[in-house]
Amino acid sequence: MTTIPSDSVESDRTDLAGCQDRVGYRFSDEQLLESALTHASGVQHRLASNERLEFLGDAILGKVVCERLFHQYPDYSEGELTKIKSVVVSRDTCARMSDRIGMSEFMILGKGMASDPEVPRSVLAAAFESLIAAIYLDGGIDEAESFILRYVEPEIEAAVSCEFGGNYKSMLQQFAQREHGVTPNYRLLDEKGPDHSKCFKVAAQVGETRYPAAWGRSKKESEQRAAHNAICNLRGEEEPYSSEESGDDEF
Repeated sequence: MTTIPSDSVESDRTDLAGCQDRVGYRFSDEQLLESALTHASGVQHRLASNERLEFLGDAILGKVVCERLFHQYPDYSEGELTKIKSVVVSRDTCARMSDRIGMSEFMILGKGMASDPEVPRSVLAAAFESLIAAIYLDGGIDEAESFILRYVEPEIEAAVSCEFGGNYKSMLQQFAQREHGVTPNYRLLDEKGPDHSKCFKVAAQVGETRYPAAWGRSKKESEQRAAHNAICNLRGEEEPYSSEESGDDEF
């Protein structure tokens, strides 16, 4: 990081070339990048810091994430999309993406803040949003969107996985209640094996529609698998679990 004496308005230029290499974008106006890297502690007037860029970058980040979620998850409700978005655009996530770039190496900070070996997470998060705005102002929305998605898509996948945790029964229940106003039922169609090692065949049913069944080593596992089959069927995807009898080694 670059240290700026608190009594100076002049900045030692940080490694802008190195930062651009790390970011994967070349600026026509490097002053925009320098502004994005400049914390309020590094200047005498707050208007010379990255705070205004942070304001703009936050809005652009939200727009890009919302559009990606809207198109990528057509079966999710507004509430579900909002939960995922709130995680993806959070301070913690922005700071983590800033870490992936290594932005702490290029930040322009005041002397007091620079003496701390670790840049505060809030500062790193703000720098990431400021960088988004700088790229947008320099290269337009397409460049900004490309940059955002490069870092945000893994975070979206992680947020979806964390939010729903593979709980397909919960997902199917939300769909059934939203679209049909009913709760799914799970039908035990068959079972096999000795009492100490039974396998169960279960099918999920929503209203009059019964979806492809699945086998599992417990009723709970079978219901989750049946719900997974139903979700995939609704999406037009191949069901992951067979409804036919299989060897015990597959359970």
